[in-house]
Parts: sequence; structure tokens; C-alpha cells
Amino acid sequence: MSDTATGWVLYLLECTDGSLYAGITNDLPRRMQAHASGRGARYTRSHPPRRVIGTKPFPDRAAASRAEWAIKQLPRARKAAFLQE
Repeated sequence: MSDTATGWVLYLLECTDGSLYAGITNDLPRRMQAHASGRGARYTRSHPPRRVIGTKPFPDRAAASRAEWAIKQLPRARKAAFLQE
């Protein structure tokens, strides 16, 4: 993956079974296509994404990875709010 002008993005998906999935990418449209076609993360192969709940930009991969870890530690009710902080 090559860095784009917008940097890295943390995204939160709602899956068809109602579960949530958080991930990072530097090309959100391409990553969403990968999830939709079954070439994305192992989790989204068995829990197809329904919609993007939200995104949050980061300047580099390290910052996005730290935020991804942090959002995965939160209870479900606080995950969407995390993207608004």
C-alpha cells in the first residue's frame, strides 16, 4: 500500500450480524472493496460488512495502529463515540 495525501484512516464497520469491526487503511474505497469481495480481513469473510459507521484520519500508520488497538479495548457502546473525539 502506498501512502495517500490523506494519510491513514481508522474505520469502524457494522457487519450483517450486527457485530462491529475496526481496521486501518490508507485507501478506504479499495479496502472496502476487498472486504466486500471476501479478500479483506478473515473476520469480515465470515461477517460481511453492512456499512461504515465512521472514520477518523491519522497522519501515519503508527498512530492509526495505536488508535485501532485503543478502539478494540472499548465496550461496544463507546466505539462510535471514539471516532468523534
